[in-house]
Amino acid sequence: METTTLKIEGMTCGGCVASVERVLKALDGVDRVEVSLADARATVAYDRERVSEKDLKAAVEDAGYDVV
Repeated sequence: METTTLKIEGMTCGGCVASVERVLKALDGVDRVEVSLADARATVAYDRERVSEKDLKAAVEDAGYDVV
């Protein structure tokens, strides 16, 4: 398992946190997701054989948030 932290802009409430968690957890190969509104970040544990960091970023961006 790999772990990465994504800095996310645009989250303003608990609903945003839930949305980011949902899109990341939906990806095949994602094991664990922890999203912090206060820190504006998501920490993701994933199997890089099944999903890439680029895929993680794309999922968050497709949900309407910016990954910086």
